[in-house]
Amino acid sequence: MTDFTVPTECKGYAAMEKSGKFQPWTFTRRACGPDDVVIDIKFAGICHSDIHQVREEWGAAQFPMVPGHEIGGVVVAVGSNVTSLKVGDHAGVGCMVDSCRGCQNCKVGDEQYCFSGMVGTYNSKYRYKHCLEYNDQGGATTYGGYSKSIVVDRNFVLQIPTALDLAAATPLLCAGITVYSPMMHFGLRTNMKFGVVGLGGLGHMAAKFGVAFGNHTTVISRGTGKKASALGDLGVDAFIDSKNAEEMAAAAKTFDFLLCTVSADYDVGEYLNLLKHDGKFVVVGVPESARPIQMNPLIFRRISIAGSLIGGVKETQEMLDFCGKKNIVCDIETISAAQIDEGYERTVKGDVKYRFVIDTATNLLVWALDSDRCGLNDVAH
Repeated sequence: MTDFTVPTECKGYAAMEKSGKFQPWTFTRRACGPDDVVIDIKFAGICHSDIHQVREEWGAAQFPMVPGHEIGGVVVAVGSNVTSLKVGDHAGVGCMVDSCRGCQNCKVGDEQYCFSGMVGTYNSKYRYKHCLEYNDQGGATTYGGYSKSIVVDRNFVLQIPTALDLAAATPLLCAGITVYSPMMHFGLRTNMKFGVVGLGGLGHMAAKFGVAFGNHTTVISRGTGKKASALGDLGVDAFIDSKNAEEMAAAAKTFDFLLCTVSADYDVGEYLNLLKHDGKFVVVGVPESARPIQMNPLIFRRISIAGSLIGGVKETQEMLDFCGKKNIVCDIETISAAQIDEGYERTVKGDVKYRFVIDTATNLLVWALDSDRCGLNDVAH
């Protein structure tokens, strides 16, 4: 039985360099402190953000990198101050593992917008003095969910309802909250006509929430390849092919709220044309280049354009509880650790319905085989 009161060896998969292939890698997780929760990771979702960071598409990154900020597992140890979780509970970790905790944003539960910056679950540093892994070099590096375990402060651990399938619930920790938060914050109401632009990991969750909230929900996607899935599997009310000029024209000035999940370049004006007076266009996808915006629709129809990141810890727990009551989970394809590289390539191509989830139970077997092949047995401290 593992003694979590001391630092423990953790096996995982890491990108050793920019755009590098994943390799088995051993590193050290900190001892369980009085405010910590230790999670035996069962599943880890592959988010497009993982790919962006491994490939340094968002700037310089820290290597070796163990990605993964959609983490689902079982609690195996808790610190003496932890009362909200117990051994055996299903628990998860999302995109952050700490923040400054003292700024106004942190105090109101918007830790994701921490003035000094949240501590990301991976590719980040435990930069604050209250962090157990803070040091004079700016803090130890954070390592994410492509691994067998994780130790996280209780304030950043979520309880996953046991009624939900754990594998399918795991991507809610990013894909789910990324769309749920702006829908709540920007006032999506049941009587509004709601449109989801783009149907992938984020878009399919936005569609599910729209249906669950009772909105007339439309998916807007390029081509008709996902039409049957949108109308059938997701149960939306309508589908618009954004490449079909007649369909787009027919929908002009009919929507109250559009949530755009697209990360490719697109013409913002085409979608602003779909909004009514006082309509809202909220973006959660990050296109590769800047998008020009015509000001006339904003002025003459009082249209609002906004963006959103993820949600705070409290809001994320509210989302998980809502999903537990409504039995809402992500549509996933489960893969082994040996398929991470393939999963990345297929995600970039949009060849997944709608989220890859790594079954980390395969890590130990595959890790042993791969580490022998690669000759990798060093432990990083």
